[in-house]
Amino acid sequence: MTDTHADVTFSVNFDYRCPFARNANEHVIAALDAGVPWEVRFVPLSLSQAHVAEGEPPVWELPEKRDELTAIAAGVVVRDRFPDLFRAAHVALFAARHDEAGDLRDPGVVRRALERSHVDPDAVFSELDAGWPYAVVRDEHERSVAEHQVFGVPTFVLDDRAAFVRIMTRPLGDQKVAERTVSRVLELLVDAPELNEFKHTTISR
Repeated sequence: MTDTHADVTFSVNFDYRCPFARNANEHVIAALDAGVPWEVRFVPLSLSQAHVAEGEPPVWELPEKRDELTAIAAGVVVRDRFPDLFRAAHVALFAARHDEAGDLRDPGVVRRALERSHVDPDAVFSELDAGWPYAVVRDEHERSVAEHQVFGVPTFVLDDRAAFVRIMTRPLGDQKVAERTVSRVLELLVDAPELNEFKHTTISR
């Protein structure tokens, strides 16, 4: 069995609109905050682009769709320019959508989430105006699709293996639960390649 409590390097993707991405990313962050020695890359994946019909232009080429990418592009700015603040900002951007029912296309919603994370929103939006964060979102999205056939969030990638995973719970501050939950995902990813789909027929409440 893979030792997922030792140093492990993997990635998990995100679009702040997805509640399951929120659950998975919160578990990962709670475990990291507890000191679990994982090296984790948080990778943007645009659900807007994932849902583009075949033959239609990509979302990156449609100026009227730019606002649908603002939140994940802001996440990329914090990840790459203010990495010490990224975990807090990441959680806050998810909360803006799923706790507060905010519209992430609204710059004000994104700005308030950044402020709560002690990130200077003007600095982030200055980088967004420069354009490079949107290019990073496109590049990382397209590489995920090309290299691992990623189609949705959250997807975990470890070495050459990738799996779309729906985690139904949040850690709610329990770091041991967070570590155990993510470790199970990683163990299945590595040790059970023959298990392609395992889905409960009912959801416990």
